[in-house]
Amino acid sequence: MYSPDSMSFNSMQLLPLTSPELIDLAAGWLSEKRNYQWLDFGNGVQKLDSLALKIMLRKDAHLIRAFTDEGNRPIGVVGLSSIDRKFKTASLWIALGEKQYSKKGYALLAVHMALELAFKELGLAAVNVWAVECNHASLRIMKYFDFKPIGRQRKCHYIDDRAYDRLWFDLLSSEFKGLNND
Repeated sequence: MYSPDSMSFNSMQLLPLTSPELIDLAAGWLSEKRNYQWLDFGNGVQKLDSLALKIMLRKDAHLIRAFTDEGNRPIGVVGLSSIDRKFKTASLWIALGEKQYSKKGYALLAVHMALELAFKELGLAAVNVWAVECNHASLRIMKYFDFKPIGRQRKCHYIDDRAYDRLWFDLLSSEFKGLNND
């Protein structure tokens, strides 16, 4: 597996989706089957167009950022959704838009930065996430950060008319160790 030591953590950024160009880019990634097949934004919505993304960005329940490569080029999007400030919880999701960056640690770094936002800036107590049982890349990230398994929703996620289970995990603020689990 990728080692975070092999790239500079400070070279990556999380960019707020403030410009129309960045919103359109992120919406483009979120409307590609290779990305949206793993997602669920509620009520059966998987694909997001620019308008739906703009609406989400206006709500306090969502914090969505583009993440970059070393050259500050946006390559994916990471989000905290269902943010509940009273109960101090949120759900995490991620989509790597530029697939040539796969298996190079960018998604891992983006998740790390999103968890730091959740726990340190927003003061959340827990972050939950689910992954489709066959999404091995997401499951490796959950394992890396030591997310705890909390359940399984059976046969509830459909990809190409085939039902898959969703595996649910959570991570408490007190359990967040960051990169290299330090």
